[in-house]
Amino acid sequence: HWLEMGEKLGDKAPKIFNVNWFKQDENGHFIWPGFGDNMRVLDWIVKRCDGEIDAEETAIGYLPKKGDINVSGIEDEVTPEIMDKLLAVDKDLWTKEVSEMREFYKQFGDRLPKALAAELDMLEGRLK
Repeated sequence: HWLEMGEKLGDKAPKIFNVNWFKQDENGHFIWPGFGDNMRVLDWIVKRCDGEIDAEETAIGYLPKKGDINVSGIEDEVTPEIMDKLLAVDKDLWTKEVSEMREFYKQFGDRLPKALAAELDMLEGRLK
C-alpha cells in the first residue's frame, strides 16, 4: 500500500504536497491573492524537491519557512502578518479533521490499511 512507498522506494518516492488555496480571514475573504500568484508556491515546492530550500516541521507536516515564498511585487497583499496566517496550523480545526477522517475510514472496515490508520493516530498524537 501507498504508505510503504517511502520504505520501498527510498529517495525515489514521490513528494506529496497539500496546498490550501482557499484559507480565509476572519471576514471570509481568501487570504492568498489568487491563481496568478500560485506559481510562487509552486516555485517553493520545486526548490524543496530539489533540496534547495528547507522547511519548518509542524504537527501536520512541513511548511515553508517565513520568507521562503517569494512575495516580491505583492507585499501589500501578502504582508508578514498575512503570511503568518497562511502558515498557521489551527490544531482545533485539524483535530476536527482527524475526527471526520476516522468517521470516513469506518466504511472500509478491516480493509483499511493498518499503516493508514497508524498515520492518522500519529497525526492525532502530534496535535495534542
